[in-house]
Amino acid sequence: MADDILTIQELAIYLKLNEKTAYRLASEGKLPGFKVGGSWRFKRVDIEQWIEEQKQK
Repeated sequence: MADDILTIQELAIYLKLNEKTAYRLASEGKLPGFKVGGSWRFKRVDIEQWIEEQKQK
């Protein structure tokens, strides 16, 4: 269950992005995430759904 929520660092590794790019995309609302105490968090299922949506475009 701990793997269900990703940090910005884990997300960057998962998507093979630079951390700054992941942070920028999250800040711009282009990645589905939320902040906890000022730190970005991402639900793995939301990211997987987002990937599928991107494939449809």
